[in-house]
Amino acid sequence: MQQDLTEAFIELIRRASTDLPADIEESLRKAYERENEGSAAQSVFDSILENVRLARQNSSPICQDTGTPIFYVHYPFGWSTLKLREQIRAAVQEATRRSYLRPNAVDSLSGRNSGDNTGDHFPVVHFTEWEEDYVEVDLTLKGGGCENVGIQYTLPDNQLKAGRDLEGVRKAALDAVHRAQGQGCAPGILGIAIGGDRGTGYEVSKEQFTRKIGERSEEPDLAALEERLYDEANSLGIGPMGFGGKTTVLDVQIAAAHRLPASFYVTVSYMCWACRRWRMTVRDGEVSYA
Repeated sequence: MQQDLTEAFIELIRRASTDLPADIEESLRKAYERENEGSAAQSVFDSILENVRLARQNSSPICQDTGTPIFYVHYPFGWSTLKLREQIRAAVQEATRRSYLRPNAVDSLSGRNSGDNTGDHFPVVHFTEWEEDYVEVDLTLKGGGCENVGIQYTLPDNQLKAGRDLEGVRKAALDAVHRAQGQGCAPGILGIAIGGDRGTGYEVSKEQFTRKIGERSEEPDLAALEERLYDEANSLGIGPMGFGGKTTVLDVQIAAAHRLPASFYVTVSYMCWACRRWRMTVRDGEVSYA
């Protein structure tokens, strides 16, 4: 019998909202150490790290904008996605009641807030059936500020002198960072999708935020581009919150999707420094988090 995971989902949401993953926190500490002593950039990182500490200690949201909950659910044959969606919806409502999430779901026509983070296409849930015998759920909380600086390019782009190749992807990605100018709560993480259609591009680019800092693509050319973009974006000097400094991005993570011959999209999604993501695994009835 399929078990009820509502309470497990509530705990997943609590952790994502209040407890920054260890790899993200470590990258922020390293960024603090890189900045010049007494600089505005170092002061920003000092405030960020104190905020992370207090949020964990008090089990309170890391950011006032608790974002759009995006669930990636991998499940084995025989599980009901209808039941899983119902449990996720109930968990989101209860997590909102407990103030792990701020009410964020606003009706685009009336402007009314649903009050419980549920509504049309809210929260976002992606289901994938796989051959494993356990359930794995990744949750990311995507804030509005960083969502606003995401951008999609159509190559070739004459203004950027960007062609339909990895060099063109590089130019588009650096343009996205330059346009943001620290908005979206830098330092951020770039999730980049090459190809696909417009919708798939954003889906694939956001899925990159489930990867750990420093986790490189299995495709050598993409791994090399990830490293190069990380170095070049940080050489722009934009810094945390746009105050200047040595760290503008914490990482760059890229994936590619097949596309139509007529289209070549480069989709750049941006995640703020508060990369709130946690993973839940359900194996033989036991729930674990990482």
